[in-house]
Amino acid sequence: MTAALHEPNRRARALLSMVFSTRPTTRASDAALIAVRIVLAWIFIYYGAGKLFGAFNGPGIHQTSLFFSNTAHLHPGGFFAVLGGIIEFGGAIALVFGLGSRLAGLALFGDQVMAMITVTWVNGINSESLTPGYEFNMALAVMALVIVFLGAGRVSVDALIERRFSRSRLSTG
Repeated sequence: MTAALHEPNRRARALLSMVFSTRPTTRASDAALIAVRIVLAWIFIYYGAGKLFGAFNGPGIHQTSLFFSNTAHLHPGGFFAVLGGIIEFGGAIALVFGLGSRLAGLALFGDQVMAMITVTWVNGINSESLTPGYEFNMALAVMALVIVFLGAGRVSVDALIERRFSRSRLSTG
């Protein structure tokens, strides 16, 4: 009879433990990392392809070059336009597959820090003008840092390479 009385307490403790746990399970971490990778890839494919190819009604390389020269004061504008487009588009593709994810995340973090420094910082965190503030850049930069610090997770090419590397080390060692 006493076991039946303690059952609701166990369920309540288990629920509270799950809600307030600070140690994520591996599956929860993998799910969160997949979500972050997908969101970052989606956004950066959009902006990178717009810069490089004019996709999604983007400015294309020529207009991006002019923007980088005139607004961001990055010279030569063409070099930085191509560099920014490759970092964004290439980094996004790397995140989709989880290949070189930490390096891609670091490059995307740097890309967003540069965007804040050169363009959006002067507008503040929530611009009241047509030009945006730096809140979007900050959110993207922090999500990229999540990938830098945690990696791509178990559902990635990085994890496959790591598993193959550790197996070959075990068989030769």
